[in-house]
Amino acid sequence: MNTWIAIGATAVGCYLLKYLGLLAPSGLLERPRVKRLAALLPVALLAALTAQQTFSDGRYLLLDAKAAGVAAAALALVLRAPFLLVVAVAVAVTAGVRALGG
Repeated sequence: MNTWIAIGATAVGCYLLKYLGLLAPSGLLERPRVKRLAALLPVALLAALTAQQTFSDGRYLLLDAKAAGVAAAALALVLRAPFLLVVAVAVAVTAGVRALGG
């Protein structure tokens, strides 16, 4: 039963958070700092989720094939490779490391 209470509380909290956003005055939302924060927040959240999924198994730091793929993708980005090539390099390196038993 505690799980359903947590789900209900989370749903109500999300609804109230959205509602508070609608109540914010338009003058507040037009400020340059708020606009910059709104533009950068999704990027920061995506980066945090990617890092958590890549370098963790839930409890411990994990360096495996996924980490090798991310490192290869970062190197391809530094070398200014096109985006599709970056993705292909990451996939190939991850698959290669897994095929070698890593």
